[in-house]
Amino acid sequence: MAAAAVVGGLATFGFADPLPDGLGPCKGSNCPVNPYPDPNNGPLAGRDNNINIFVGGDFLVRQAAAEAEGKVVVLGNFDQHKAAGVSQVYNVGVAGVGSRVPPDNGTAFLTTGKDVTVATGQRLLAEEGSVSGIVRHGGTLSGTVRPKTVHDPEAAAPYARLRPNLAAASHCYAYVDGKPRAATGTAKNNGSETLFTGDGKSAIQVFNVDFDLATSGGGAQGFRFTGIPEGATVLVNLTGAVREINTYMGMLPPALRDRLLWNFPDAGTVRLRGSGQFSGSVLVGNPDSTTTVTLPGVNGRFFTVGSLTHSSIAGGGGGQEFHAYPFNGDLPSCKETPEPPTPTPEPPTPTPEPPDPTPEPPTPTPEPPTPEPPTPTPPDSGGMTTGGDTGGDTGGHTGGSTGSGGDTGGGELPDTGASSDTTILLGGLAVTLVAAGGITLAVTRKPKGLWK
Repeated sequence: MAAAAVVGGLATFGFADPLPDGLGPCKGSNCPVNPYPDPNNGPLAGRDNNINIFVGGDFLVRQAAAEAEGKVVVLGNFDQHKAAGVSQVYNVGVAGVGSRVPPDNGTAFLTTGKDVTVATGQRLLAEEGSVSGIVRHGGTLSGTVRPKTVHDPEAAAPYARLRPNLAAASHCYAYVDGKPRAATGTAKNNGSETLFTGDGKSAIQVFNVDFDLATSGGGAQGFRFTGIPEGATVLVNLTGAVREINTYMGMLPPALRDRLLWNFPDAGTVRLRGSGQFSGSVLVGNPDSTTTVTLPGVNGRFFTVGSLTHSSIAGGGGGQEFHAYPFNGDLPSCKETPEPPTPTPEPPTPTPEPPDPTPEPPTPTPEPPTPEPPTPTPPDSGGMTTGGDTGGDTGGHTGGSTGSGGDTGGGELPDTGASSDTTILLGGLAVTLVAAGGITLAVTRKPKGLWK
């Protein structure tokens, strides 16, 4: 089944949504033709004005970390304090080696809500060759930043809503009514690798993982995905208070990389380490979290509502980089289903009491006739008497009517922004794609008690 058909089917039945606020896909008029190239140092492959890295807290650069490709938005502080004896430069927006898809020239490569601090003797660069951008900061600026900075106290205000929206989405992807979202496949840690086995048909493949992706001793391991239909989205929910991925994996195939989301809804501590080029997008949903990334490369969108430390292992190799790759998947719908309105009953219209009958006017009692004084009459005379008459009339009318009616109504955040079974072995990874289709997810309500 073609990817377009899968997406179209999902859209028709309302079972899936993209990430909140337009995050994920490439944005702009010069996006590269998919798939993006693997990390390289060649010519530019296009331009992308969507956010590649979002940090709801602070972004710290430490040790020998090198680059963050793509548009970077930080609601808190950006603080660069690298170790002595390593390159004293950190690049944002454009990377010497990466997807080679930076934002448009003259746009904000880095935006912060608070301060930008660069240690003495170090440099923060938003430029390389013919590519150059702006560092826009809401707080104070100290240190060397090139080529241009703009102080704007409201710099990060347009992005403030991303923090609660992403936190809510992360929770929704992992939980439904407080219980783990129904999985469509299984994840099993075999020591040297974690095997993800899909159901071969669902358009959103859901895996629930309550363990670290590492060996039993905490060492690096590989991943293997099998039973994933062509065009499906892969959602891996890694639950628990502390989670770690330690891997030597190389790049995943673009069809999987660009539709894979690693979701950490609960963890206060997240560690991504090892020697690999980690593929897929990352979402960390705990606002109080700290994520530390020491992997050589992260290839995909990176969104955390907490804080981020980009670093290297002390005494180890440097050059750690974030590379800009899109997320084009379809995720479980997290739109809240409105409750049907409860009609307010109309008070009953009282039935009118029948009116009191109009009393009949009393019939007058005729007075006895006053006798005429006798008049002498001649003999053989006659006599006459008089009498009276009474009458009355009544009438009445009653009536009434009742009626009732009701109406309910309810609006949207602005934009931010192969058919046969095939096994692919890449950098120690075997990926099996099978032709299938199907939908197993339902519209859900956003649970209560989310991160504020």
